[in-house]
Amino acid sequence: MQDSPGANANARYDRNMARGWESKSVEEQIEQQAQPAENTQSASADAPPTTQQLAAKASRERTRQALELQRDRILDERTSSPIRRAALEAALADIEAKLTHL
Repeated sequence: MQDSPGANANARYDRNMARGWESKSVEEQIEQQAQPAENTQSASADAPPTTQQLAAKASRERTRQALELQRDRILDERTSSPIRRAALEAALADIEAKLTHL
């Protein structure tokens, strides 16, 4: 059984159609990839925080809590030694300076 000339023409036609459709799809994909980049630049203020930003915020919060606990421990400590009291006051001043920088 031989292929008719019309069948060969249809195969050529389908191949060309598929190639044209694929190129249009590629163009759409390129446009879609370009749009989020433009939207990200224009809406960066409205964007939710990134994982790195959330991690940095959590780290600052943990540091602040640790410094506050150290400050409370120093304030609760009582001593009659003037040397020890001076050391506690210096440590307290250092902790409060670190807290103001956070």
